[in-house]
Parts: sequence; C-alpha cells; structure tokens
Amino acid sequence: MIFHEPVLLKQSVDGLSVKSNGTYVDVTYGGGNHSREILKKLSSKGRLIAFDQDDDTKSNNIYNSNFLFISSNFKYLKKFLKLNEIYKVDGILADFGVSSHQINSRKRGFSTRFDGPLDMRMDQKKEFSAKNVINEYPVDDLIKLFKNYGELKNAKQLASIIGVQRSISPITSTSDFKSIFLECIPKKYINKTLAKIFQGIRIEVNKELDAIKIFLKQASEVLIPGGKLVCISYHSLEDRLVKRFIRDGTFDGNIDSDIYGNKNVPFKQIGKVLTPDSDEIFKNNRSRSAKLRIAEKL
Repeated sequence: MIFHEPVLLKQSVDGLSVKSNGTYVDVTYGGGNHSREILKKLSSKGRLIAFDQDDDTKSNNIYNSNFLFISSNFKYLKKFLKLNEIYKVDGILADFGVSSHQINSRKRGFSTRFDGPLDMRMDQKKEFSAKNVINEYPVDDLIKLFKNYGELKNAKQLASIIGVQRSISPITSTSDFKSIFLECIPKKYINKTLAKIFQGIRIEVNKELDAIKIFLKQASEVLIPGGKLVCISYHSLEDRLVKRFIRDGTFDGNIDSDIYGNKNVPFKQIGKVLTPDSDEIFKNNRSRSAKLRIAEKL
C-alpha cells in the first residue's frame, strides 16, 4: 500500500527554490515523497531534516548522509534543530492533514468507512485518544468542539446525542459511534456530517491547530531572509491560519504593527494560491480540497 499519495508534489518542491548546498526541513515526512524530491536537488553539502510524530513513518526511512529524521511533532521544530546545532534554514515544507496510510488503517480510527477503535492519534505514544474525548468531555465542550473544529451548525444536537448514549454505555468503536447518529441525520447528509464530526474530534485529539500556530511562529524565526515557507492545507481552519500569519503575522486577523504603524509581518506571499488540476484530482480524489501557499521570509 502506498503510504501517502503526495499532493502538489512538483509545485510544493519548486516553491522551496532549493539551493544545492542549502538546509531544508520537511516537517510532515509521511511517506517521504516530498523529502526524496528535495534530496534530488541537494549536493553533498546540502542537508534535509524531516519531522513526523507517527512511528509508522519510520518504515519509509531514507538512507542518505544528507538526511536526518526526527521522530517528533513539528511544533518542536526549533528545539530539535537546536539539538542538532542547526539555527537557520533555507526552506520549510509542511503538508498538513491526515496521510492515506492513517486513513486506510482500520486500527487508527481516522476513517468513517471502517470499523475500528476510537483512536485518531497521530502520535501513538500519547495515551489521550478519541475515546477520551467522546466519553469524557462535558457536553458543552463537545458543542464547542463540533462548532469550532467541525464547523457544524447542529453541534448542540450532536453533542446531546453523545451525552445520552454514553450515559447508557461507553462508546468504544467507530461503528458504534456512527450508529448513534443514523436516525437524526438525513441520509443524504450523513457522510458529510460524519466526516465533519470525525474532523472535529481528530483536531482536538491531536491539538492540530495549536501545533500549526506554534510551528508557523517558529518557522518565521529559523528561516533566513529570503527563505521559503511552503504550506499545503486541506480545510479552511488550517488554511486560514496560514493565510493570516503570512499576511498579518498574527492569527486573529489583526495586523501586528509598531508604534509608527509599520507592519511587523515576517513573510510576503509568493504568487497565487495553488490548487490541484483536474488530472491530479482524478488520480487522487483526496487532493481536491488542497491549497498551496508559498511565502518568503522578509
């Protein structure tokens, strides 16, 4: 099985403007496809550092003297670069979202298509999982989660259903979890609604949006002036953070300025937002929602 079908592979690697002797970081290694393309452009003096918190990615290891793999969440970017005596880099690539491998693995619990445990952990070393969220979070917290992370208008109804069901017996599998919504969601909306429910829980389990915020701030600190930041996002919550940080240097839409009104922004956007063409979407349907943003450190 292909671990992960790369999305916008050529466009994202081209966006890094790779220098043969430069230092680059792939913070979402996955199947290693982006990393392999970057390595092709490096000379013996170049270097590539890759991050991934999912232990399953270790099976895709690249054996190359220019390559260093770090088994960690990308929110620890600065920490691990410093531990390896790397203080500045020429380019950083991030491909957010869930890999094909994670979605297609029943035991990981990411997909609405399979029966499996309520897991959804990207880092399997962590104990906290979807089972904890679904069975232990107060209903009010579930409402906020579904509204803010799942972007669901009927968040209150969905959270209330969970509250009732778990008071009868714990919810332990994805099939049991899905079944409690079948009678309250019209059949034509069930798949889309379940996808949003799973998205909201997954984001909460992995604290994904918080990690992206931390990563973006650190990326702006370790990139050299003129260095490139390349980010691929798959839903509006991710893309909004990237867009705002590149444009404003903040995440709330307010521009960070000094006392004279001069903008304190770390990046300038390069080109327009890129999306997959029809051929790529036909070959890989999961790419259809992808957005690629490229920025240059000022």
